[in-house]
Amino acid sequence: MPSIYKKYLMNLSFKTVLPLVITFLVLTVIIFAGNIFYKEKGIDYGVLMGGNCLFFLVSLFVFRMQYVAMYNNNPNVFIRSVMGGMIIKVFACVIAVVAYYFISKGAFNKPAVYASMVIYIVYLVVEVRTIMNLNKTKNA
Repeated sequence: MPSIYKKYLMNLSFKTVLPLVITFLVLTVIIFAGNIFYKEKGIDYGVLMGGNCLFFLVSLFVFRMQYVAMYNNNPNVFIRSVMGGMIIKVFACVIAVVAYYFISKGAFNKPAVYASMVIYIVYLVVEVRTIMNLNKTKNA
């Protein structure tokens, strides 16, 4: 790994990923509150929590990938990292839904899958806003 990447990888502090962590914690509280107050709605909250954890981990990985690419001198590297990140997220979603379908057999919970897709959009918005704010401070 070139030294430029090591330098910026070390600067990836907790403060940088704080919006993603806050999003994870807020969504976790909302999911637990929904489990307590809306049990009769027919949503499997275990699936929602699994989706929340999956999207948090994938978002952290993609965020790190984009953060390192943002400091590369070649602007195409950043564009490729954004496109690669979207592909990684889409494949993670597809694999998770297909795996859940085969594991759950007859108990497949469509409302939980749809709600997980909303969680995906929330993480996408937070990640894009955070990268855009970092890009502004870099004077790019």
